Amino acid sequence: MLKKVLIANRGEIACRIVRTGHRLGVATVAVYSDADRDALHVRLAGEAVHIGPSPAVESYLRSDRIIDAALRSGADAIHPGYGFLSENPDFAGAVAAAGLRFIGPPATAIRAMGLKDAAKALMEKAGVPVVPGYHGADQDPDFLLGEAGRIGFPVLVKARAGGGGKGMRRVETAAAFKEALASARREALAAFGDASCLIEKYIAHPRHIEIQVFGDDHGNVVHLFERDCSAQRRHQKVIEEAPAPGMPEAMRLAMGEAAVKAAQAIGYSGAGTIEFIADASEGLKADRFWFMEMNTRLQVEHPVTEAITGVDLVEWQLRVASGEPLPKRQEELSIDGWAFEARLYAEDAERGFLPATGMLAHLDLPDDLARVDSGVRAGDRISPYYDPMIAKIITHGPDRTAALSRLSDALAQVRAAGVTTNAAFLRRLTIQPDFAEGRPDTGLIDRHLTELTMVHAAPPEVAALAALSFSGTLAARKTNDPWALLSGFRLWSGASDFILLEHRGQPLPVSFLSKGEGNYRVLLEGRDVDLRISSSPDAFRVEVDGRTSTLHEVHDGKATTVFRDGESWHFTLADPLAGEDEAAAAGDRIVAPIPGLVKLLHVAPGAAVSRGEALAVMEAMKMELALPAPRDGRIAEVLVSQGEQVLEGAVLLTLEVEDG
Repeated sequence: MLKKVLIANRGEIACRIVRTGHRLGVATVAVYSDADRDALHVRLAGEAVHIGPSPAVESYLRSDRIIDAALRSGADAIHPGYGFLSENPDFAGAVAAAGLRFIGPPATAIRAMGLKDAAKALMEKAGVPVVPGYHGADQDPDFLLGEAGRIGFPVLVKARAGGGGKGMRRVETAAAFKEALASARREALAAFGDASCLIEKYIAHPRHIEIQVFGDDHGNVVHLFERDCSAQRRHQKVIEEAPAPGMPEAMRLAMGEAAVKAAQAIGYSGAGTIEFIADASEGLKADRFWFMEMNTRLQVEHPVTEAITGVDLVEWQLRVASGEPLPKRQEELSIDGWAFEARLYAEDAERGFLPATGMLAHLDLPDDLARVDSGVRAGDRISPYYDPMIAKIITHGPDRTAALSRLSDALAQVRAAGVTTNAAFLRRLTIQPDFAEGRPDTGLIDRHLTELTMVHAAPPEVAALAALSFSGTLAARKTNDPWALLSGFRLWSGASDFILLEHRGQPLPVSFLSKGEGNYRVLLEGRDVDLRISSSPDAFRVEVDGRTSTLHEVHDGKATTVFRDGESWHFTLADPLAGEDEAAAAGDRIVAPIPGLVKLLHVAPGAAVSRGEALAVMEAMKMELALPAPRDGRIAEVLVSQGEQVLEGAVLLTLEVEDG
């Protein structure tokens, strides 16, 4: 067994590798950037090495610094995790050249699967079914248009390099093809430095199903069954499950055999995933699935496979990297129950999934109901430099209904304050009828996006609880001090208070009258509401109109967040003195909605602009955000430079003040 492993990654995957290493007696070395100096993975590992400034390109993507850290720490091997350098064949080769073991496949296998067109040609030769399409070298637009016509519209134009949906366009007609191709090429060139594209038949009712494979250095390859990753948004996975709902045994066997063939064709060693697309228009069938690509690394969603097989895939990685054969043969592997994984992100689903940054003032995760893989704690800062994942929440049950119910309950227990999360969006998805009944497909989230991301107005009892929190009344109710319980006392009359809240940028005036014994009359948006509040150490029981509910509240002085049944509402105190002049001035400024990098500036001082026109592009947390002009006008000032890192709220550009 390896003695010491350096982990060339961060966050939850680094923590996850450290824990398995500790269990096996393998020493671990963390690496960290300036932003991660106090990160959880640094605290958990046996030792840690600083590798550079916060931007990933200056730290986690610096292969020379990572290899030097491994050599200086006396590590035997480097585990790349996923993302960053995990699928970089040059890095894998450099690790081997330095006399270290790369915990992953050989560089030749990574390179073979690195370009989609070459990978598909290789799979066709190995007898693996491939989506009908053109994967050749001829990139002439007229030739590709002819190939698209031969395949039959609709088709997908896909960049041959990279992934994540970049450089991908669905094309419905021949007339729209060349414009879509040009757009995909521009995006692919910017993202991957390679404008080449391939053409594939568009599958009308697609399911994204992948097979976990594992090989060793002795020629053995097995598969560990399938995962369904069809619940996606913009080609990014949201909730994964294993096994796949509605999977016939004949199709499971056929996909497993095809995946093993694919791995054997490139001499694969270590953990990998063969991704297939299946046509579910008439249900899943053994002759209606095709190879898409191979991920030559451990996947983010690997815990669902671990849950149904009882296998620790990181342990297998360490054993294979130590030269051992696979711990189990194919016939020794079986499926036990059902598992789900939800990706909890710092993002605001109700504002177009805008990444959220800031300090996690409070974080409760459902450790009692689920396996939780996380790399952050309360008090940590979610920075703009890296992926905004907070945790992976994994549940397992004897069947799909039980496992999904546990996931829904677990998500309802997520309580994060200081940073907005997608917990409510995830929970809504678990109870969306098509998903709950086992009918996922890659378009499901987009079809139901409005209901999954709609803004829920604050119910009277929620707004009342927030107002009482700001008034200090709730804190008084949690003490045994009899004098504190007299808060708001008035001689000869009831105690009436007024609080002006702000919820999602809108003022919300709340008046309340204490009637004693935890009873209140609240005036909210013209409606009188009588409610009764009783408290426990970690929650409030609120009764309104004969209905009692449990609410949790987190208050930090400047803001309060109220949680109920998986939903949350965030309130601040509104400034009643903010005048109309300030609001009007806001319409003349373009400000940074999140901390990040000013990637592009499209205008200069004096330029005439139209409302909605993109003036600048910001980049943060692997996401690009176009900033539009708030009105017609002319640029007065450009206050930042392209490539500059800015804080949330920074004024980037201003418009000339309108006359009158």
